[in-house]
Amino acid sequence: MHPAVEQLTRIVPPPAERQPRAWPTIEARLGSALPEDFKDLVDTYGGGVFDETIWILEPDCADPDYDLLAMKVERAEVLDRLWEIGPEPRPGQLEDDGAGLLPFAYIEGTGAYLYWLTGENVRPEDWTVLANAGRGPEWEYHPVSSARFILSVLTGDAHSDILDNLPVDDHTFDPNDEILGG
Repeated sequence: MHPAVEQLTRIVPPPAERQPRAWPTIEARLGSALPEDFKDLVDTYGGGVFDETIWILEPDCADPDYDLLAMKVERAEVLDRLWEIGPEPRPGQLEDDGAGLLPFAYIEGTGAYLYWLTGENVRPEDWTVLANAGRGPEWEYHPVSSARFILSVLTGDAHSDILDNLPVDDHTFDPNDEILGG
């Protein structure tokens, strides 16, 4: 298990035993490999929401709003339209050749998303986090993995204006199958 996910399990108990995903099939459908920490996160917790705020997008979620593959397509279309019509600027990190975004979490009630900053010559294990406010032009760059970012935000070790009101104690995780009934 990835060290960040292992640390996360110490502060947020995961739900009952989960079935590992068929990651090679999911990655083939997605058209990309995924970071090991994210695969461990989903295999440990499943899709769902940390502290009623950070929704982890899971592959094959019954609700397309929380499905990793559906949101990859939707967010790409939304951002392309936004940047095409302006006036919101693209984050500077996307100026590198082959740089891209892939969403991995949604922030409840804000329209904000957490994205991996991907690259043609960047291994998924080296993808870092770009957070977008969703209802404004604010982007935050966090040079850590997705699981490390979530852990750091929950413990208060990382600051994010986009995720500014999370508690630092008494964390919870609610799985999609309990919330969404699927």
